[in-house]
Amino acid sequence: MLIFDAHLDLAWNGVDWGRDLSLPISEMRTREAHLVRPLGAESTHTNLGGMTEWGRGTNTVSFPEMRRGEIGLCLATLYNRMENRAQGLTGLPTAQACYAMGMAHLAYYRALERAGVMRQIRTKKELQQHLDCWNFDSQRTPFGYIVSMECADMILDPDQVQEFFEHGVRAIGLTHYGVNRYGGGTRTEVGLHPAAKQILQRMEDLKIPLDLTHTSDPSFWDAVKWYGGRVLASHQNARKFADWQRQFSDDMIRVVIERDGILGMVFDAIMLQPGFERGVTPPTVTLARTIENIDHICQMAGNTRHVGIGSDLDGGYGTEQTPTDLDTIADLQKLAGMLEKKGYSQADVTGILYGNFLRFFNETLPD
Repeated sequence: MLIFDAHLDLAWNGVDWGRDLSLPISEMRTREAHLVRPLGAESTHTNLGGMTEWGRGTNTVSFPEMRRGEIGLCLATLYNRMENRAQGLTGLPTAQACYAMGMAHLAYYRALERAGVMRQIRTKKELQQHLDCWNFDSQRTPFGYIVSMECADMILDPDQVQEFFEHGVRAIGLTHYGVNRYGGGTRTEVGLHPAAKQILQRMEDLKIPLDLTHTSDPSFWDAVKWYGGRVLASHQNARKFADWQRQFSDDMIRVVIERDGILGMVFDAIMLQPGFERGVTPPTVTLARTIENIDHICQMAGNTRHVGIGSDLDGGYGTEQTPTDLDTIADLQKLAGMLEKKGYSQADVTGILYGNFLRFFNETLPD
């Protein structure tokens, strides 16, 4: 069954992590075997160069696995955040550097289009054309992607929202981890910066949906107050099952539902398993916890139209941090049978796996 994955960091993996996504997943893992950082171990230099890192040699996403898993549509990200590297963090030190990395990620996707691997979707017409091609021949049709921006630090000034729109950006999230240029993200109690108001106004003028993922609680409430357009939470689970700030409280979920938005379910154990500590705790949770998240949101809404898939697989982690019954992104196909066993109808299942996000972008993309 077709899956619409609302959050894949493909360019980040291809450019920043230096991965060749065209390879079989087994070969990708073998190439990174010398970089694997075991749970509980300190980061060290390897004899072959580079540093050991969590997420190396355990990756789950490749183009062959996406094909096998029928991931025919996705939101593909432009991502970086501004941080002081003197603090030993992972971002870039200036807004200009973040902008440059955003352009690099766009160039990566264009190179994949030139190679016939991916097809950018900017309009309703292009979305329908891609769906028709995929339904006719899913094995040879390029992967359809809509560009989203995870963290707006690469937007140098409000007028530049128009530039990114012209590049095909069709969803924008303002913040990430920490305090970013436009406000507080995950693991902070900081609201949005006043400068975010102008960014949000330009987005609203251009009808670009706001991705509420990675907002701090204060930033979330500022965002829904300041922004009147369509919202989504591309990769966002429920706080009920992993009680820390990265997930949404029920009150926040209700706002997304009331604004006719969609929450994409994430497969990162840190967002599924209570008390999970990155690099220390082994995952014990299974895909059944994702079904619980889905069911919780559907029960709150009284229908199935506000939940989808936003896997965030290989968003800086691998199988050391995924459900124990997920080895690659192709295992997302297991969700259909699990939902049916839970009592969801075929129409409900297709909505959750692709139909809800398809409808959302049919309503929000320009003609």
